[in-house]
Amino acid sequence: MLEQYLPVVLQTLIAIGFAAIALGLSVLLGKKGRKGGAKDTVYECGMLPVGDGSPRFSVKFYLVAMLFVLFDIEVVFMYPWALQFKELIAVNAHALWSIFGFVGILTVAYVYALRKGALSWNN
Repeated sequence: MLEQYLPVVLQTLIAIGFAAIALGLSVLLGKKGRKGGAKDTVYECGMLPVGDGSPRFSVKFYLVAMLFVLFDIEVVFMYPWALQFKELIAVNAHALWSIFGFVGILTVAYVYALRKGALSWNN
């Protein structure tokens, strides 16, 4: 049984050895860079870095992104149902009513988000 793992162990040892040798040669033979004030500054496409590096995004952006992911995942759950629609209806009509309930809950959630103004960018 241990003979089956021998190729995996050998490949792992060769990979670790190659990585160690490559790093060692890079340290030994690589160019020693001089550190200086100009080299350590931030480079922003030729512009001097002034101000805050990352702008603050509106909470609306995150809210719309979360709602998009939520409704996108709901559609992913509907896709397998749509593929098996004929087989599900032939066996039992309960599948049709269950998807109507699912879409109904999605509609209520969408209307709620619209009424709360979660999808309006102007506010």
